[in-house]
Amino acid sequence: MKTIDLSTASVRELNQALHEQHKQLTERDWVIAHPAGKHNIAVGIDEPLKIDIQGHAGYYCAGMNKKADVVVHGNVGVGVAENMMSGSVLVKGNASQSAGATGHGGLLVIEGDAGARCGISMKGIDIVVKGNIGHMSAFLGQAGRLVVLGDTGENLGDSLYEVHIYVKGKVKSLGSDCIEKEMRPEHLSELAELLQKAGVDEDPKAFRRYGSARNLYNFHVDNAAAY
Repeated sequence: MKTIDLSTASVRELNQALHEQHKQLTERDWVIAHPAGKHNIAVGIDEPLKIDIQGHAGYYCAGMNKKADVVVHGNVGVGVAENMMSGSVLVKGNASQSAGATGHGGLLVIEGDAGARCGISMKGIDIVVKGNIGHMSAFLGQAGRLVVLGDTGENLGDSLYEVHIYVKGKVKSLGSDCIEKEMRPEHLSELAELLQKAGVDEDPKAFRRYGSARNLYNFHVDNAAAY
């Protein structure tokens, strides 16, 4: 196991060492000590590494992740797991805005709350939030699944495409073209599998499903006010 102490090493040195594992793998298990809220920790990983961040991280932690499994023992700033392709990111605390933004794949689990625009423009990522999420979450979401055990802020799923949204708590309001949908057996099965993957012991039947009404796929003058 390789340990890098960010009280003495720079984030640039850390990320360079992690990127070099794609060229020549010398160590799979990494511990990042004293992150102290520094930004851009463990970004652009392209190897199935296991990375344990022992404290709070700043913005874009584990951004552009591919293949790695990252655990953050604390809170994270804006854009955690932004544009993630695969692998997993587990945040033991809370996340700021735009968690999982534009993510194409992989699994992001946030054990606390997530701020505004969680899953904005998501493109295939799965996001599970055990707490609450802020306003405009899943805005312009194209593909993937967003699961929320707590409550949501205003305008959930605004201008949504094909993201599946599952919420156990209260929804403050739905955004343009987002509606509540029937929870069919295939959705219960999908949600059960996702909850299990995220390590969540909850009954899928306790959730409601939301998705696109598909009225904004093509411009129509009658819907002009919603664009």
